[in-house]
Amino acid sequence: MSEEATLHEVFPVKARDFATAGEVSGRIKRILKRLGVDSSVVRHISVAAYEVELNLVIHSLGGEMELSVDPTSIYLNVTDVGPGIPDIELAMSEGYSTAPDDVRMMGFGAGMGLPNMKRNATDFHIESEVGVGTRINMRFALN
Repeated sequence: MSEEATLHEVFPVKARDFATAGEVSGRIKRILKRLGVDSSVVRHISVAAYEVELNLVIHSLGGEMELSVDPTSIYLNVTDVGPGIPDIELAMSEGYSTAPDDVRMMGFGAGMGLPNMKRNATDFHIESEVGVGTRINMRFALN
């Protein structure tokens, strides 16, 4: 990727819109490939972006994913409106899920979303307020 490449885009994500779930993360992946981002970095970001997009669809009342690229890092900042997460430490446990049964019947809600985001990001930060929403900030190093 060239030293001067910079980008900033915001993508809205609708709650419970399973018909379009995965489209934003797919767009992000295509953008990063066009920018010439290393394929291993694209893979990490794609996994994290898909996981966070599905969490927005499943658990929130809607939100947005904000992609920023600079010469050294890619940032994925996500905010939602929703119920919030009462126990972040528990929510970060692999296999813990609050997905409703109808979502699990569709094959989602295995409880790996937040752990996969953290595992794939260089830096990961989450904050949540019950009754307000959740904010997740991820950074992916390019070097």
